[in-house]
Amino acid sequence: MRYEVNGGVFPVVTCYLNHGESMITEKGSMVWMSPNMQMDTKGGGLGKMFSKAFSGESMFQNIFTANGDGMITFGASFPGEIRALQIAPGQEMIVQKRSFLAAEEGVDLSIHFSKKIGAALFGGEGFIMQRLSGNGTAFVEIDGSLMEYQLQPGQQLIVDSGNVAAFTPSVKMDIQQVAGLKNKLLGGEGLFNTLLTGPGTVWLQTMPISGIAATLQGMIPSGNG
Repeated sequence: MRYEVNGGVFPVVTCYLNHGESMITEKGSMVWMSPNMQMDTKGGGLGKMFSKAFSGESMFQNIFTANGDGMITFGASFPGEIRALQIAPGQEMIVQKRSFLAAEEGVDLSIHFSKKIGAALFGGEGFIMQRLSGNGTAFVEIDGSLMEYQLQPGQQLIVDSGNVAAFTPSVKMDIQQVAGLKNKLLGGEGLFNTLLTGPGTVWLQTMPISGIAATLQGMIPSGNG
C-alpha cells in the first residue's frame, strides 16, 4: 500500500492498494474509491462489541478490499491534519477515540482505559482512548495543528482533555483538579485537566472539535425568542 495526503486544511488521504490488500475504518470516513473496492462490515466478537458500545464507538468495522489494483480515499471530519503512524510491536500508540481515521488490516484496534481512578471518574473524552497495535500503517486526524512533545522520565504536562490527540503507551495519564474554588467556578477552564507524565511522546491538537462545539453552543440563543 502506498498513500498520499492532500487537501490542505480539509485533508484527505488516498490509499493505493494492490490486489487483496485491505483497509479498515470504524466510521463513515470513506469519501471516494475505485469501483473494484469491495466493502464488508464486521463486528469483532461480543466482548469487543460491548466495549465499543460502552465507549461510544461504533460496534462495527468497515473493511475495504481491492479486487485488483484499487484506490480508496478517506477524509477528515474537521479542519486540521491527517498523520500516518507506523504501527509495529513496540511501536504502539494510544489515540483519542475520535482521532482514528483508517488503517491497514494488520493494525489492531482496542479500547484503552486509564488505570487511574481520577481519570476513570472525571476524564470525559480523555478517559477512554483507543490503542493501536499490530503491524501496518494507521491514519489519524488532528483537529487544527499538531504539536509534539518528548517527555523525559517524570516530566509532566497539564493539558485540557480535548487537546490530547495521542501518546505512546509509556506515558501515564491522570486527571488533575483545577486549583482553587474561585478558579473552578469563575475561571472558565472547567474543573479538571489531563495530567500526562513521561517518558514518551505526546501529540496535542490545537483546535479540538469539542472546544469549538462548546463555544458555538454558548453563542446560540436559548428559548424561542
